[in-house]
Amino acid sequence: MATKPKAEKKLSKIDIITYYMDHVLEHEHIPKSVYKFAKDNKFEEKDFYKYFGNFQALREDIWESFFDNAHSLMNQNEEVANYGSREKMLAFFFTFFEILTANRSYVLYVLEENEDQLKNLKQLKGLRRNIKSFAKDLIEDDNDGKSYSFLKRNESIYSEAAWIQFLFLLKFWKDDKSADFEKTDVAIEKSVNTIFDVFDNTPLEKVFDFGKFLYKETMK
Repeated sequence: MATKPKAEKKLSKIDIITYYMDHVLEHEHIPKSVYKFAKDNKFEEKDFYKYFGNFQALREDIWESFFDNAHSLMNQNEEVANYGSREKMLAFFFTFFEILTANRSYVLYVLEENEDQLKNLKQLKGLRRNIKSFAKDLIEDDNDGKSYSFLKRNESIYSEAAWIQFLFLLKFWKDDKSADFEKTDVAIEKSVNTIFDVFDNTPLEKVFDFGKFLYKETMK
């Protein structure tokens, strides 16, 4: 009896992301075209477009994949369900920066690719949306447990502060030269605790001042 030929493995989104990250690290530039990229990695060009419209969409998706992986890994710890919003934010940032560290060469390259930092940050658009949504959900859960409206935190302001905080931590991590990035862990803990303390105990105008400070530190 003739043996049945093995079915070819279906190309996944993760496969394409892996090919792309490897290409960037090996050649130190983005692929010249989707056609050449597909040919070099032995798959059909049309398979690329099943997942991404262009390379910019792929670059944004990489950061969203980092977020999804961090969120998933964090929630695999059954104890997280019993954490308060402060502890959940800490757990998320610790996990997220572990993932960035595992992909540090790629992350550093794409964040320093252009002299114009705004161009480099453009790929974080989807990540920004995800982090703000995550932060907003945390505060909504907190607010649901508060009886008086004056005790509730402003979800929109907090979510924006969480994003600015992330940018601050991202720059800190990029510049961190400590062993095993221990200083980044300290920065995460201090900044998350500060953010929550500020929102719990500080008038609204002070919150904006603190946000401007973090933004200024990030853009140095």
